[in-house]
Amino acid sequence: MNTMKNILIKTAHTLLLILIASCTTEDLNPTLEQDNAVEDSINTIDDLKGVLRGAYAGMTAAGYYGRDFIIDNEVRTDNVFANGHSSRFVSTASFLLMSGSNAGVWRIAYQVIARANIVIGTDLSTLTGDAAYARHLQGQAYAIRALAHFDLLRNYGQQHVDVDGDPLGVPYITEFLGDNLLPARNTVDENRVMILQDLRTAFELMQDDYFDASKEFMSKYTAKALESKVAIYFGLWEEAKAAAKAVINTGLYTIIPADQYVASFSEDGSLNSIFELAFSDLDRLAFNSLGFIYKGDVYGDIQVLPNVEPLYEAGDVRADILGYEGNKLRNLGKYPDLLGSDNVPVIRYEEVLLNYAEALFETGGDALTELNKLTALRGASAYMAPITKDDILNERRKELIFEGFRYDDLLRTGRGIEKVDFEQNILESIPYGDPRLAFPIPQFEIEANSNMIQNTGY
Repeated sequence: MNTMKNILIKTAHTLLLILIASCTTEDLNPTLEQDNAVEDSINTIDDLKGVLRGAYAGMTAAGYYGRDFIIDNEVRTDNVFANGHSSRFVSTASFLLMSGSNAGVWRIAYQVIARANIVIGTDLSTLTGDAAYARHLQGQAYAIRALAHFDLLRNYGQQHVDVDGDPLGVPYITEFLGDNLLPARNTVDENRVMILQDLRTAFELMQDDYFDASKEFMSKYTAKALESKVAIYFGLWEEAKAAAKAVINTGLYTIIPADQYVASFSEDGSLNSIFELAFSDLDRLAFNSLGFIYKGDVYGDIQVLPNVEPLYEAGDVRADILGYEGNKLRNLGKYPDLLGSDNVPVIRYEEVLLNYAEALFETGGDALTELNKLTALRGASAYMAPITKDDILNERRKELIFEGFRYDDLLRTGRGIEKVDFEQNILESIPYGDPRLAFPIPQFEIEANSNMIQNTGY
């Protein structure tokens, strides 16, 4: 059986062959109650909400936002290195990947997409309950589908690799158990169009009245925040500016103050959070958590490189997330719970503000003022005119470090991966365009899908 079909059928078995009785934000795993036919299993809006919760739950897996997606996109940069203590992430950090490597995000993200497509494909007129809320749930599913495809594209797409012809992205799946179970890869341009279209549909469907104060479920302006992220990735500056400005104008979110900065990473639903993934003492990832890989003597495979500490001037509260365990420089402040009971931020207000500043910079606007709104609440010196693109990237690095942003920031601005510290796992700098900058398509997908094309160099 081909892999994409496997994913769909397993998703049906675990999500659609059940009815969801109830679920809380403490535990996003759906309650399995009874075994029904797929077409009969979603009868109420509560059932629809249960399937949507399954999509959120999938995103918390260790192979996705629970650990690997974030670490993969830090350990390939000048922020951290893999020390080999438990041999985890060494091959990724060294850019020594085989076609069977790094398959987790591929498998899990497509499972999440399958669950989102169940919600999207449901005929809401057949359900009992609040129709406006049902549309809001479908809006969330569109945003989840867009984000998961964007994450796949960033890891497996050829947008930063020198290739002949149109660079290939990933298959964009819009139906659950559709006719095409052997999907070919869409181009990067096609992915871009579909991701943005889904986010705009999400925004139209979601309602202001259903704003989620816990931030553990997407709200209407989460779609605009994600749109600003996607738009700056593709250099769509006017679109990025408009989307970020829409979020800023809501007044729903704010920069976390300096005296709350470190503590905000151990608190759920902070003022600056736009969307975060829920973890609790019951469903934490324990040994597979971000906290466990960033610190401690059991695993603690991810150490901070020496060039990071000098990034921060005296008084910058962001330096307070750094610390030493013996002689090892560590990320101690982000994802502080060792066993992973802290929620994982996916997008927060500071990122949107930085997206806005960069879009203003690229379109001749007042980026300086926006950038200094952040420095003023971090205890850092204000930037002076004229600012540069490097100033913006430097501020993004200082603010978003250890959260999985650095790799994309380097590549989307045409930079390769520079070897700056001896401890880095790469032997020499990797230039922009090198085939190793994209992960290989997982071998199980190549073998199962006759329409799947492997990335250059694998």
